Amino acid sequence: MATSTVVAPLVMRIVASSIQIANRAGRIIRDVLAKGDLGIVEKDGKDDLQTEADRSAQRCIVASLEKLFPNVTIIGEEGACDTRVPEDWLVSDVNGEFLAGNACPDALKQVKESELVIWVDPLDGTSEYTQGFLERVTVLIGISVNDRAVGGVIHQPFFQTDSGTQGRTIWGVKGIGAGGFIPTRPPADRFIVTTTRSHSNALVQSALDALSPDEVLRVGGAGYKVLQLLEGKAHAYVFASAGCKKWDTCAPEAVLEAQGGKLTDILGRHYTYGKEISTPISCSRFFNFFTKKICDGTQIASAAKTCTR
Repeated sequence: MATSTVVAPLVMRIVASSIQIANRAGRIIRDVLAKGDLGIVEKDGKDDLQTEADRSAQRCIVASLEKLFPNVTIIGEEGACDTRVPEDWLVSDVNGEFLAGNACPDALKQVKESELVIWVDPLDGTSEYTQGFLERVTVLIGISVNDRAVGGVIHQPFFQTDSGTQGRTIWGVKGIGAGGFIPTRPPADRFIVTTTRSHSNALVQSALDALSPDEVLRVGGAGYKVLQLLEGKAHAYVFASAGCKKWDTCAPEAVLEAQGGKLTDILGRHYTYGKEISTPISCSRFFNFFTKKICDGTQIASAAKTCTR
């Protein structure tokens, strides 16, 4: 839906554009799957895969964002890419419903392009994609201002696609809230933790044991696991191992914190999302409780990652 964006602040325009761009990337991801040739290659080993959908979705996202916001830094998981894309991959419209329904927080009204970084994971959950766990696949576009995550878009290309939908898109902006889903509280009588399906190890298991959950949900995709928190399917997301990158966490962090959650390192410090790339370590809403449990039980504080609503 095309809408004039002359008076909309920069952050709001980027979120509104990213909603539409993520939807287009989702169509590309579905199209690649439908053709049957995923074009799988190994990036850094057998557990780090890349498909034609990863590559094409990133080209769509980066080309569209670069055309709309040429002076903004964009960092994508798949590195530098060819932005000469088919015309129908370029998205120039914005989500008018988002702009019409939300006022920009005062703290974000004067943001300049030089203060902003866009973090792109074109297909989060590549292993899930290649193995048929399609609802866990997400497109992540995160926005940071002065090193802090402030906005995010999470698109699920295969959300309820068996009922004929074209996926769904969730967004969040700090100071506004989140939209595109129904927030739900997790069960009050049980403690449920979500964690990795395919990258578990002794440290991850030790962290889980230290928390003594009633149930552990093992699924792939950082974006999908945060959605489990937002929709009340789990209380905490625990991954006590290195591996997550900032393109994995920027969008989920922004959406989670917009909805009242929290993402921090093991010392309670917020992540920085500047132009220099490094790996996040730990995140938690109930920081003291979860990190104390993990540290007391496993002595792996420096490697622990926990996320909660």
